[in-house]
Amino acid sequence: MKKVSNTDFFEEMTLRICSSLDLERSLLRCYEYLDKIVPLNFLNLVIWDDNFKYPDVVASVEEGEIDRSPPENYFHFAVPDDLRLFLKNLWEKPGCVRMINSWDESEYSKAMRQLVKSEHDLSIISLPLQLDNLTIGVFSISAIGRNLYTERHVELISVLKDPFTIALSNDLRYRELVSLKEQVEDDNRFLREELNQITGDEIIGAKTGLLKVMQLTDQVAPMGCPVLLLGETGTGKELIANAVHFSSPRKSGPFIKVNCGAIPESLIDSELFGHEKGAFTGALSQKAGRFERAHGGTIFLDEIGELPPKAQVRLLRVLQQKEIERVGGVNMIPVDVRIISATNRNLEEMVDSGEFREDLWFRLNVFPIVIPPLRMRVRDISDLVSYMIRRKAAQMNINRIPEPAPDTIRKLSAYHWPGNVRELENVVERSLIRHKGGLLHISPFFSERGNGTTVADRDPFETIPTLDQGITNLIHRALDATNGKIYGPGGAAEILDMHPNTLRYKIDKLGIRKKIRI
Repeated sequence: MKKVSNTDFFEEMTLRICSSLDLERSLLRCYEYLDKIVPLNFLNLVIWDDNFKYPDVVASVEEGEIDRSPPENYFHFAVPDDLRLFLKNLWEKPGCVRMINSWDESEYSKAMRQLVKSEHDLSIISLPLQLDNLTIGVFSISAIGRNLYTERHVELISVLKDPFTIALSNDLRYRELVSLKEQVEDDNRFLREELNQITGDEIIGAKTGLLKVMQLTDQVAPMGCPVLLLGETGTGKELIANAVHFSSPRKSGPFIKVNCGAIPESLIDSELFGHEKGAFTGALSQKAGRFERAHGGTIFLDEIGELPPKAQVRLLRVLQQKEIERVGGVNMIPVDVRIISATNRNLEEMVDSGEFREDLWFRLNVFPIVIPPLRMRVRDISDLVSYMIRRKAAQMNINRIPEPAPDTIRKLSAYHWPGNVRELENVVERSLIRHKGGLLHISPFFSERGNGTTVADRDPFETIPTLDQGITNLIHRALDATNGKIYGPGGAAEILDMHPNTLRYKIDKLGIRKKIRI
């Protein structure tokens, strides 16, 4: 082997270590030089987490070629606690360079046999890399065989501590910047998609059936207090949450949506609050949760009634202290987030039954907004149908938008709509799919089970209407029978045994659109 002075060795190796931002290339150039100086088959540069539990191979060279094998090929995962503590105590000592010349029965040899996968007897020199008294990684050289390294070899490798520490530290910072850049790009992509979706939505009925809701929305939007949206499924709670956020001073910040009922209970803490690397099996990197991503903006917690008890406790802490703690973390992270929650469940009953924390309910129920079901917004059905036909036709590439068949709105208004606006949207879409030209026939009824025949012509009055629906239906019948005549003998008021002015008031209140004759 070639003889070299410490100074020449340090200068040459430092040049090679700093020759590229890619540590794999740098390590390959180091191998080409080291192979002339010391016995050598393998070079490894490894990052260890703070707890010495998960080694991450940054760069590896085997027999003069870059080796990109997964870490499992080098190490036994995860590192057992006794070995982890042994290595932590050993490698954190200042100036610790270890040499193994044979697989003897020393504690370090036993530890390395337990850690490193190898079919061969190896001679190893390991150099812990310490920054601010913390071991961030280990550089090691190894050769196949026993008793191959001398104290002179250890002396040479020892001078490489600072260059490799700086290189590894810079690589860690670079990785962090890349990760943050990817996260920002992901957040921007996510927000652009959300914004495109939001700007494409209209709030139909904002001046009629949802007038009171929109008044409350305008009232609370400038405030920073929590908002609780209550209503049956499919009433448009998410649309109102959008309106609150984008009418608030936080509109330029992120708007993060979370469906609490769609996340497995075992993952909900990680999804909401994030996790640290190594917090649990599979947590190979640090991850920011939804609350961190919503910092400076709004988080919308849909189906809040599905939140498990443990997550309820952590959410209460966020509301009280404005800070979160990642899973596996020890530091509190301050967050500035407005919380909008929504549910179709009765939270008061859940509190009484012990399913939902009373203190959390008090915190969320600062400003409740009840969104009426579609059966209470009969006047909006006509506008909703027109809007949905245009929107769905565009999505389905239907160039010629069909007109609804006569009496469509009357039939749809007579239905009780258990699925609300979402069900109406599905009905319109199904009708467009089946449309074969001419007028568009829209029916809220599905096909008969078994024979596939439709029941679109079924009398809508077979369903049980609400009081307003029943009155609406009766007025429609009376106006149809009198050809729109209200006053005088044979008029609709006479048939219904009502004062004509009362009937006219009902027609206006219920949004009945008919040709009226005096």
